[in-house]
Amino acid sequence: MSTIESPRTPGGSTRGNVDLPRRSDSSLSEVRFLTVAEVASLMRVSKMTVYRLVHSGDLSAVRVGRSFRVPERAVHAYLRGAFIEAS
Repeated sequence: MSTIESPRTPGGSTRGNVDLPRRSDSSLSEVRFLTVAEVASLMRVSKMTVYRLVHSGDLSAVRVGRSFRVPERAVHAYLRGAFIEAS
């Protein structure tokens, strides 16, 4: 499996890695990347919250120029990990 890594923290560590199945290069075109605005809308939070999650390493992202793109799989993984059941 290949991994998309989140930006490194000041200490050099990374968190929020997303494992992607290792296939041919054409399979990367099948990965859906979302903008920060799309992630914010999907999660019903502000764009600043998404930026905080990316910079803290809790949400994986790829830097494209001056902006970030978040793999859709990373958003779903984050939400699964954040899900709690009320008792």
